[in-house]
Amino acid sequence: MIRADLVLTDFSEVATLNRGPIPRTGPAMRELGIVRDAAIAVDRGRVAWIGPERRLRRAVRLERGARTVSAAGGVAVPGFVDAHSHALFAGDRAFELEMRAAGASYTEIAREGGGLYATVRATRAASRADLLGESSIRLARMAAHGTTSIEVKTGYRLSVPGEIDLLRLIPVLAHRVGVTLVPTFLGAHGIPPEYAGRANAYVDRLVREALPAIARRRLARFCDVFCEPGFFTLEQSERLLRAAIDLGLGAKIHADEFVRSGGAQLAARLRAASADHLLASTASDRRRLATAGVTAVLLPVTAFASGRVSPARETVDAGVAVALGTDCSPNTWVESMPLVLAHAVHGGHLTPAEALTAGTVNAAHAIGLAEAGRLAVGGPADIAVFPFASVDQLGYRFDAWPSAVYRQGKLVSSR
Repeated sequence: MIRADLVLTDFSEVATLNRGPIPRTGPAMRELGIVRDAAIAVDRGRVAWIGPERRLRRAVRLERGARTVSAAGGVAVPGFVDAHSHALFAGDRAFELEMRAAGASYTEIAREGGGLYATVRATRAASRADLLGESSIRLARMAAHGTTSIEVKTGYRLSVPGEIDLLRLIPVLAHRVGVTLVPTFLGAHGIPPEYAGRANAYVDRLVREALPAIARRRLARFCDVFCEPGFFTLEQSERLLRAAIDLGLGAKIHADEFVRSGGAQLAARLRAASADHLLASTASDRRRLATAGVTAVLLPVTAFASGRVSPARETVDAGVAVALGTDCSPNTWVESMPLVLAHAVHGGHLTPAEALTAGTVNAAHAIGLAEAGRLAVGGPADIAVFPFASVDQLGYRFDAWPSAVYRQGKLVSSR
């Protein structure tokens, strides 16, 4: 018989996300691998068994001291995977809302020393203890919303030593909070004030000094770049990402967020791991991403905050693998993946099943996590439990809170 040290019972539905290709595209995004009237057995942090509860006693033997926890008719989904966050920073930018209300753009606010550069000043000034403290609290709240794996970008110190220091903090945060964090180097988030008018010189230094050091010490899994007018040009972005790829790092691009700058086409040309934002991308761009097998990481709450709509429906219909992220940052401070799913459904016109796929197994693929985002025997017991009768409530409700969150079989949060 199968042994277990934790058994979760009384589920109306368990969405395993364990059927179909990885990543999912097209109609496959609606296949959730639902098991009804189900139970889940866990052994040493891994899923040992999933099936109809009526078969539990014959299939699973409880170890001495094992716990049995009732879900009271709720549902289970894989722990959410946040495929795009800037969660490592200090301070906030609430003061910018008046400027935004008056019509100032992101680029205009940044040009006046606000936006990104206000956060750079705050993060440069923050002590290690303060930065860890603020970011730990933020990540813990993300976990309480059901997220067990999070991509975390640097980008708020904009110097070679400062960005490397931020990368070194990410595994410390992962240990403190008890979640999986995937580090992404975003030294090309903006042009440092010290390099004003000399963007090429800054890119030179990132290519010559930062990337080799990061690759040698294995501090990051991906390299990202903010490819937008006023930040980094298409040529600068390509040079940086090609250097990163040559060193074994995966490539990601902040692409076509404000204008169609060619970022999506560059992502397709490089066969990047993902192209993110894509608010200004076109049908031809989406076709290129689909052909190249690039995952589109969409950020529907960021689109909402800027008065725009994420092109989620169009991107899925084009055959692109779609993933979701919070974009948690001082610009768009959102910590809830269930809220992101709801915006993807109500604003981006995905079905609840498509949104759940995009926030789990496809998001895991976008950040290089082979086992996360699905509940499979032998895989990690990363589980979010919700007090709903159906998983379709995720995406329908804006206020969804999990009643319990497990990461590798350990209780991370409960309500």
